[in-house]
This record gives sequence, structure tokens and C-alpha cells, in this order.
Amino acid sequence: MADEARQDNVTRDARRAIMIDGIPVSLLGMIALALGSSPDPSSAEKGWWLGVTGAFTLSVAWVLVRAFSRADEYQRKIQLESMAIAFAAVLVGLQAAVLLDATDIIGLRPLSEAIVLGGVGIWFTIADLRTRLHR
Repeated sequence: MADEARQDNVTRDARRAIMIDGIPVSLLGMIALALGSSPDPSSAEKGWWLGVTGAFTLSVAWVLVRAFSRADEYQRKIQLESMAIAFAAVLVGLQAAVLLDATDIIGLRPLSEAIVLGGVGIWFTIADLRTRLHR
């Protein structure tokens, strides 16, 4: 019983840590999306967009390293499976975006950032739901 309670606390702490780390990263991604959606950006706007997008990419890597370093074997399995599902969703989304760009319906640039942010959201959601439903 005590071991089960300890495992529940570890699981809850891991979920909380991912959300605490993930919310600022998601906000940074939304800022990058907003900066990159200008139809005719100036050089300064392009610079800001590249800087914020680079910071977003590095912060996602930082969250991943932190999440994997403090997770146990089962949590790592859940994270990797969730990332695989999100990666597949991003690939399908990017393929659809390329087709939309090729037919001149909508540009690839604004869609690509939204697809990546959606993939991160899918990953966080699936990992959180799988952790909650495991109990």
C-alpha cells in the first residue's frame, strides 16, 4: 500500500513537472506562431521570429531532457509512445500543408508552426491522459 502511494506521488509529480515546464514552452511557441504569421515581414520581424522560434526549439529540447531524466522506466515508455503518436500526427499534418501550399490554397509557413505546436499539444495530452488512466 505504501509503495502504491509512493508511485502515485511520483506519477503526480512527473505530470506536474511536465505541465509546469510545458506551459511556458507552449506560450513561447504561440508567440513564435504570432510573429511568423505576418504576410510581409520586415527584416527586424524576421529576426525576432527566428530568435523566438530558435528559443522555442531549444526550450522543447530542455523540457525533454528534464522530463526523461526525472522519469522512471514506465514514465519514459509513456513519453516515448506519446511522442511517437504526436510525431506521426505532425508528419500527416505537414504532408497536408505541403499539398495545400502546392495548390496555392494557403502558405506552408503559417501552417508549419501551427502543426508543430499542435504536435507538442498532442504529445502532452496523450502523455497526461495515459498517466492518469494508468492508476
